[in-house]
Amino acid sequence: MKRSDPVDVIIVGAGLSGGITAAELSKAGMSVVCLEQGDWPDYANARADFDDYEVTADLHWGRNPNQRRSAADYPVDDSDSDISPLMWNGVGGGTVLYSAKWHRMTPSDFRVRSLDGVADDWPLSYEDLEPFYVEAERQMGVSGLAGNPAYPAGEGPPNPPVPIRAAGRLMANTLNELGWHWWPGSNAISTRVYRDLKPCRQHGTCMSGCPEGAKASTDITHWPAARSRGARLVTGARASRILVESGRAAGVEYIDREGRTDAVYAHAVVLCANGLGTPRLLLMSATAEHPDGLANSSGLVGTHLMMHPFGAVAGVFDQDLGTTAGSWGQQIHSMQFYETDESRGFVRGAKWGLQPTGGPLGITRSYPWAQSDAPMWFADFHRTLRSRLGHTPMWSIVAEDLPVAENRVTLSGTLTDPSGLPAPKVTYRTDENSRAMLDWHTRKAVESFEAAGAVETIVGPMVKESGWHLMGTARMGSDPRTSVTDRYGRSHDIDNLFVFDSSTWVTSGGVNPAATQAALALWGSKHLIETKGRIR
Repeated sequence: MKRSDPVDVIIVGAGLSGGITAAELSKAGMSVVCLEQGDWPDYANARADFDDYEVTADLHWGRNPNQRRSAADYPVDDSDSDISPLMWNGVGGGTVLYSAKWHRMTPSDFRVRSLDGVADDWPLSYEDLEPFYVEAERQMGVSGLAGNPAYPAGEGPPNPPVPIRAAGRLMANTLNELGWHWWPGSNAISTRVYRDLKPCRQHGTCMSGCPEGAKASTDITHWPAARSRGARLVTGARASRILVESGRAAGVEYIDREGRTDAVYAHAVVLCANGLGTPRLLLMSATAEHPDGLANSSGLVGTHLMMHPFGAVAGVFDQDLGTTAGSWGQQIHSMQFYETDESRGFVRGAKWGLQPTGGPLGITRSYPWAQSDAPMWFADFHRTLRSRLGHTPMWSIVAEDLPVAENRVTLSGTLTDPSGLPAPKVTYRTDENSRAMLDWHTRKAVESFEAAGAVETIVGPMVKESGWHLMGTARMGSDPRTSVTDRYGRSHDIDNLFVFDSSTWVTSGGVNPAATQAALALWGSKHLIETKGRIR
């Protein structure tokens, strides 16, 4: 693209934030080019209807880029991290492989400093984002039920909740007896024909390719409409640096599939490359005027990484509860222990989501089995496997991750991607608060299964390969000395450079981040459209 003929906006990354942003900006008549280092997902490899599903799933839908090693990936140095970052590089981004659990953050999540004296408050509130939550749920075809008492009253998702199967009914009744909160699961999984989404058939394969297109990923929900309105999506385009001229972002340089260097020019650049990819690109874009990387006068680019420490507890029951299938999102969830109770010995809390455990391979190599004290190749293997297959619902526990400056993303000095660009290095240690939180919550989850009649419980106290949620590495705020962007994702340092992905998060909350990230992409896109004149 010629320097003399710039588009309005370049977006880097075609995932959740990138897809929503492209759809919104193109709908407003803006010219858009998106650079995506991966390609379109191939759903011919979504083999839930075939006998080889579990055997072939990791070949096509592996979640760890260090193991998957596709041409679109970059390696991640996680040798100094308690959690391995996970991602999908391609159109749709993480939404292609996420479990589709869909939760708004609560009002308290935006006011952690005011309420609990830790971390920082966000420069916006739940009330600011509420209409964007509603719109995001409509766009993503979210299923669920309004009226959850854990949230303020308001409009609920557009689709009915996923079916509550035998395991969900058992645990819902148990939580009733214990006097604990539960609510039907909220998921970005359609339960009926809705726009371009089909009804879920309850395969339980959400994280390894949805075969019928029931799970909302932006390659289905947003990119077709954005492209029909003129947005240009360039796949196989690995962004290498942001170009700066006269103190402003002028475009993005990228390397194509053949290894050739090219560039796209624009009046504004929006980064949607996730909590690792965005700080990596900002740091790789250092210049003589910006020796520490772009948008980094505060020195905070890459710092305060949050990844949601994750625990899992399975209960083994005598009766067959049908846990080989069902929505892999959540049939029910509980926020009974979400808000701070200082008597527990930590601040903040966690959300529990009840899900199935899958087929025979899934219950030998996935969580919590591989992370528990019980060996994977247990004694009397076949009889034990039969006793667990279909009999083991699981609580997945998402714990709030407080921002710690030392948890960060930097550029590796030794590891490079296939194009020779420096890989990100992740330095991350779970703090005492997170460990105390997960220990307490896993014990309460065991208590719930035992109350329901479980004959055995399996605990994965902290799952290492669980770093889907990459947040906080270009945090928003009102003070340029203590933040990277303003409340709308606009860089304090370069006024036509924006970050619309989860890098801007101030705190992590204790729920899956997709709902809030979608709402923030809509929030930032609307502001960019309204202030279009400022980018020129």
